[in-house]
Amino acid sequence: MKYPITLDALEVLDAIDRKGSFAAAANELFRVPSAISYTVQKLEQDLDVVLFRKEGRRAVLTQAGKLLLEQGREILEATERLAIATKKTHSGWEPVFNIAIDSILNFDFIYPLIAKFYTVLPTIEINIYEEVLGGAQEAITSNRADLVIGAGVEATPSQGINYQNIRKIEWIFAVAPGHELTQAAQPLSRQLIEQHRFIVVRDSSRNQAPQSHRVFSKRPVLSVQSITEKIQAQCLGLGVGFLPAHRIQDKLEQGLLIALPVENTIPIETITMAWKTANKGRVLRWFIDQLSQHNFIMPS
Repeated sequence: MKYPITLDALEVLDAIDRKGSFAAAANELFRVPSAISYTVQKLEQDLDVVLFRKEGRRAVLTQAGKLLLEQGREILEATERLAIATKKTHSGWEPVFNIAIDSILNFDFIYPLIAKFYTVLPTIEINIYEEVLGGAQEAITSNRADLVIGAGVEATPSQGINYQNIRKIEWIFAVAPGHELTQAAQPLSRQLIEQHRFIVVRDSSRNQAPQSHRVFSKRPVLSVQSITEKIQAQCLGLGVGFLPAHRIQDKLEQGLLIALPVENTIPIETITMAWKTANKGRVLRWFIDQLSQHNFIMPS
C-alpha cells in the first residue's frame, strides 16, 4: 500500500507552521516557494483534506492540519531517534541500556556512575528498575536487563551468562524497640520466632514460581514490594524478619531497630553482577569496568 504522507511532507508542514508562511518555510528548507506549495497541494489532494487556510499573509493550520502535524512531529522525532540509535549501534554503543538492581542493595551507588557516564555519552537511554529474589536472575536470563546487579550465586551457572561476585551480605534478625521478643530468652529459638508475624518482600519473577527466603513464621505474613519498605515496616513494629546488615546500620545506631541473636542464623550470602556473555556492547563494558572499581566489589 502506498502512503501519501512522507517524511518530506511532514518536514514541510512543520516548517510552514513554525515560520508562518510558505515563503519563509522555503527559505529555511533551501527550496523555492513553488516546491513548498506543490508538496502541500499534493498532500491535500492525496488525503482529500484542506491543511492550511490564509489569515492575512500567514498560513494557519486547519484542525485536520493540526492533527496531522501534531502526530507527524512525533514521527519526525522518532525517525531522528532511530537514525541516532542506528549510528550508535554501528559504533558499538547500545542506544538503550537496561540495568536491574536487586532490592537487597541501596541504589545510591548507581547514580554517580550514571552522572559520570552522561559526561561520556549523554544521549544513551538508560532504564533502571528494581528486582526481588528470583526476579534478578530472571531479568538476565529473559533479557529484561542487560546488566543485573545483586543477583544470587547460581549453583549451576547458566550457560552464556557471566557472573562476578560483588559483595557479601550479612543477615540480621531485627525487631522494633518494645517488641515482645526483646524480652525473650536469647538466642531466640526458631519455635519462638515462628509465633510472630514476618514481613516478607514479594518475588518480582514473572515467568517462574515466586521464591521466599529467610521466613520462619507460621502466622500470615505482611508482604511488601522492596527491602526499603520491609525496613520501614519493621521499624514501625508491624512484624519481624531478617534484614541485610549494610541496609540497617543507621537504624540500629538510631535505636529504630534492635538486632537479636537467633539460634538458626542465616549464612552470609554472596551476591553477583551478571550479564550475557554474547553482549559485547560498549555501554555494558563501561559499566562493568566502572563497577569493578567500585568499593562494594569484592576483590578477586
